[in-house]
Amino acid sequence: MEMRTLGRTGVKVSPLCLGAMMFGAWGNTDHDESVRIIHAALDAGINVIDTADVYSAGESEEIVGKALAGGRRGDVVLATKAHASMGDDPNHQGNSRRWLVQEVEHSLRQLQTDHIDLYQIHRPAADTDVEETLDALTDLQRAGKIRYFGSSTFPPSQIVQAQWAAEKRHSGRFVTEQPPYSMLVRAIEAEVLPVCQQYGIGTLIWSPLAGGWLSGTWRKGRDAPGSARANRIPGRYDLSDPVNQRKLDATEALAQLAEQSGLSLIEMAIAFTLRHPGVTSAIVGPRTMDQLTSQLPAADVVLPDEVLDAIDAIVPPGTNVRADDAGYQPPSITDASLRRR
Repeated sequence: MEMRTLGRTGVKVSPLCLGAMMFGAWGNTDHDESVRIIHAALDAGINVIDTADVYSAGESEEIVGKALAGGRRGDVVLATKAHASMGDDPNHQGNSRRWLVQEVEHSLRQLQTDHIDLYQIHRPAADTDVEETLDALTDLQRAGKIRYFGSSTFPPSQIVQAQWAAEKRHSGRFVTEQPPYSMLVRAIEAEVLPVCQQYGIGTLIWSPLAGGWLSGTWRKGRDAPGSARANRIPGRYDLSDPVNQRKLDATEALAQLAEQSGLSLIEMAIAFTLRHPGVTSAIVGPRTMDQLTSQLPAADVVLPDEVLDAIDAIVPPGTNVRADDAGYQPPSITDASLRRR
């Protein structure tokens, strides 16, 4: 795979990043098989692995640690994330110094490593100043616990705010952002990706297959396929919802376009994200070896402009077919009291 530079860090990463969310209780519970999938991805040229403390309550990090323990750690850009609730204690979550300093140690143990290459804040926290978070991450960086740090699913205003805060306080800054992006979820084209380009922020985009919608199994006239993800968030896949019917219509049109272009829908979907100049790497999250095998060829596909134009005609640039696929809604939207005097 042709390497790309991660923002302005100088670190070279593959255009595909192996996402580990499906290793463990959320997906593949066979640790040995999951390790084989990780090794196959590395053998194919992928050099970035992304996981998170919350994935299967730490089991994903544990599996990744096992896979890298045999001497493969040194060649991998290892990324994980913190923020989500990890238990009943109200302080075992969020972006506070107290939690990040504690939780990074847990991730280091699970991953069987003495440092994390990229430590990411999984979501914004309305109750925590970004300065608090940046100062804590800078201290972890200086202590050698982490090499770089980034954000995930931050709105563009908060990406800019964090850059300004880092400059003002002379602290480290977020050098990456991890937003959702696919042919069905394109809102980040409007501001997030241009902001990242402006500030030299690398991007590791998640869910290029739109949570499985673009895997080729969702087609008009077929029964809805079951999946662990659909069981966790059934509302996103309920075809009695008119919004999901519109998503299915778009998926069908995209699948037909892929067939006309001589590509699988998976290949076209991942290749679409890699054509944007603001995208560094696309996170693929296989649960099985067959899924990984179907995703790897996308790294070598370059979609011609006429195919990109046809995709734009199906899902307009800068739009999401389903609004809540954005991955994050600020309290100003989710908390009605903030909109009422």
